[in-house]
Amino acid sequence: MGGRVDTTMMHPWIRLLRPSDWVKNVFVLVPIVFWLPGAGRGSEASVVQAKGVSELLAFAAFCLAASGWYCINDALDAAEDRLHPIKRRRPVASGQVATATALMLGVVIAAAAMGVAAAVNAAVVWAVVTYLVLQAFYNIGLKRLIFVDAATIATGFCVRAVAGALAIDVPVSIWLVLCVFFLTLYLAFIKRMCDLSASRRAGPGNWKPRAGYGDAGELNWLLSISGGLTVLMFLMYTLSSHAQGLFGVRAFGLAMLTPLVLIVVHRFYHRAMQGLSDSPLEALRTDRVVLMSVALFSFGVWLALYASGIEDALRRALLI
Repeated sequence: MGGRVDTTMMHPWIRLLRPSDWVKNVFVLVPIVFWLPGAGRGSEASVVQAKGVSELLAFAAFCLAASGWYCINDALDAAEDRLHPIKRRRPVASGQVATATALMLGVVIAAAAMGVAAAVNAAVVWAVVTYLVLQAFYNIGLKRLIFVDAATIATGFCVRAVAGALAIDVPVSIWLVLCVFFLTLYLAFIKRMCDLSASRRAGPGNWKPRAGYGDAGELNWLLSISGGLTVLMFLMYTLSSHAQGLFGVRAFGLAMLTPLVLIVVHRFYHRAMQGLSDSPLEALRTDRVVLMSVALFSFGVWLALYASGIEDALRRALLI
């Protein structure tokens, strides 16, 4: 009735891979949106198709790499997860999948990820290796350091976006890296707030935030800074000379989408504070305000970058 996906009905091995979380790897596909012919770059259909295939392979490689680390992470964190009101349902923590089995499966899938990346190019292979190494450091100890844990997660998403650019052999924009970093840094802090809210709703227990996010005031400060920078970075990009050089007046169309970014940023925060979900991804799947805003934002990007005649309409509307 509430729209929540009941993952407990899935086979334990499928749940271990967390296919519903593969949507996080959409950041791999972002660079091609700003490369396509409609964004001011003419190319033959065969070239576009080849680059599209490369992007999809890179996306698949990171889905496998992420699933590999989900398996390993669940195995390493099983004892701690059993104390958490929600994470205790994970396949390893609940005893549905053996720890050794999860570790072995994770290694095999991570190796498969590098194999798929090799079908694209060597640069994407190195991007996948960088992601896997980053995850290793995260699980070894970085996840227990306040702020560093969230920054490491955000860096992992930046690696995904950079891999998408490397897959289609285009220069990596610093704006792409900064926008992805601050957005995912904010979402990482939102996840920490969701965990804190879930723990408080469950009542007294033995689980505590692993990186010391027990102070809601400090976490709110981190959310305020990262959320503000997320909106600011997007607006600065759309008004930058870089965007003007790529898209001309169409970049102003992107700037006009900033209110939608602000709405989504606030909605994630509101839901976390109210304890309405246990993760940002859950909000993305079920919250009508978030879904509508993301849909309108996606349509707005298409309209601003690809719709014919939009330049004249923007010039008239903005008096330029």
